[in-house]
Amino acid sequence: MSLRAVKQIIETTPTIEGAGVKLQRAFGFGKTKEFDPFLLLDDFRNENPEDYAAGFPWHPHRGIETITYVLAGSVEHGDSLGNRGEMTAGDVQWMTAGSGILHQEMPKGDKQGRMHGFQLWANLPSSLKMTDPRYQDIPAGAIPEVTDDDGTHVRVICGEFWGKRGPVEGVAADPNYLDISVAPGHRKRLKVETTRNAFAYVFAGSGTFRDASHPRAVLTEQTAKPEAPAIYDAVNHSLVLFDRGDEIAVQAGEEGIRFLLVSGKPIEEPVAWYGPIVMNTQQQLRQAVGELQNGTFIKHR
Repeated sequence: MSLRAVKQIIETTPTIEGAGVKLQRAFGFGKTKEFDPFLLLDDFRNENPEDYAAGFPWHPHRGIETITYVLAGSVEHGDSLGNRGEMTAGDVQWMTAGSGILHQEMPKGDKQGRMHGFQLWANLPSSLKMTDPRYQDIPAGAIPEVTDDDGTHVRVICGEFWGKRGPVEGVAADPNYLDISVAPGHRKRLKVETTRNAFAYVFAGSGTFRDASHPRAVLTEQTAKPEAPAIYDAVNHSLVLFDRGDEIAVQAGEEGIRFLLVSGKPIEEPVAWYGPIVMNTQQQLRQAVGELQNGTFIKHR
């Protein structure tokens, strides 16, 4: 077994405004090589409806897949193809934008006003940039869950883990997307294929992502407080980027730890990025913008 060393622990940037919604961006816009095939991860978590009521009104997507995972509240969505629906707690939507789609997402809080979810963007290879758009809407009850003897609990959203296979299929990045909870004080090793880029995003509790018997120095990036001393524990809103290897080790803290563990096969192609449109060349971006302006952006109806 080859343990994956931690390359970087990144403290999420302060709350930002995303189309009128206050959210925290774990990564995006500039780190494409390290996270390839993933482009962006947003954590939209609020208890004040004023912070999310504006939602994400109509906007285009091309050349990517967007993965929305709702933990609290709900998200109503619609698109230019006439699709309509609502995601509630535990649901997942995997949207392949492909050749182009106009889309909107409007979050609503639960009875206490809480809204929590994640959106992950995955790149499409050049051969699939202009594929037909499609949706995979996955209700919470269709997502397999497994609990180990030590209490470690995993929801398998995509990929295969501990003999369970997630319901999302046919995704270009062939990702594993797991929601993992480790009980307080427990130490756990989790397998990850060596050919994949992998990261963890902590959203509850805290812990240490390294072999406790062989501590390693960890490069820590703290964008909010660059002068702060290095930290070695991953806490709420921490992003952990791993090196290559076939497993990771996590030591849960006193409150336990819950995190997303995401991995995928790198595409290793040029990335040309303009907002919600991701292509391979600047010329392709100019063409997409031109089509938005002249009304020919939508190729599939």
